[in-house]
Amino acid sequence: MHQPQQPTPCYLCPICAASLLLAPSAKSYVCENNHHFDLAKEGYLNLLPVQFKHSSEPGDNKQMMQARREFLEAGFYEPMAKAVAMMIDANQPAHLLDLGCGEGYYSRKIETYCSNKVSLHGVDIAKFAIAAAAKKQANARFIVASSNRLPYANQYFDFVLRVFAPSNDDELGRVLKPSGFLLTVTPGPRHLWQLKQFIYAEVKDHSLESVVPPGFTRIDTQRISYKIAPNPQQRIALLQMTPFAWRANEAVQQAIKDVVELEIETDFILTLAIKTAGQ
Repeated sequence: MHQPQQPTPCYLCPICAASLLLAPSAKSYVCENNHHFDLAKEGYLNLLPVQFKHSSEPGDNKQMMQARREFLEAGFYEPMAKAVAMMIDANQPAHLLDLGCGEGYYSRKIETYCSNKVSLHGVDIAKFAIAAAAKKQANARFIVASSNRLPYANQYFDFVLRVFAPSNDDELGRVLKPSGFLLTVTPGPRHLWQLKQFIYAEVKDHSLESVVPPGFTRIDTQRISYKIAPNPQQRIALLQMTPFAWRANEAVQQAIKDVVELEIETDFILTLAIKTAGQ
């Protein structure tokens, strides 16, 4: 009798790289070498062993996570998130990885706006963020792991989303199928210009074009630009989401809060690339 083909296991053991399978109890994953990883009560899987951590709690702390949540949930990045979802939907992926997903804001927007059913996966190094993402989106699969050591099977995904997230080029190529897509969101030339004016004596443009990793070919680019008017608390939350937050001392933060009205430009570059055959 012909046996139905089993689905390809998506997870690899972060210790020995063998396939991880769901245990009969459905409460943990185990590999052939008997390495066990328990599902958290929120439903996520922690695949970042202690020996691979560079700190006790890597990634964003709870304060930074709270700031990002408040800002994103206020809808300021909704137009960009919708454009991302539309670009994804046009390519109808089966398995999508949200790289550096944080609390899963973009994963939820993909679910909201995509007409095609997508199997959603999210990975982040911050356990607090992944726990929050898993609570809000039970039908997606979230894990704690490093983007430098992605515990996913080779060529498992046909789409990877990377929004302001660091990544490892070799790992991107490894987990994507041949002719798989990589959608990267980077800051455009005028992104957060007015916020940066409080910090830098001379504000410089970001590059208009994002760098496409080796082994990928750029096939589409969109630029999404619009103005937002966050309140004083939301401005600081936005600041905390940026790489230049560490340059903003208390005086600078107070100056940002004290402005009665502040319109801030957002400027996003969405770059869609395809994995080159043979990579």
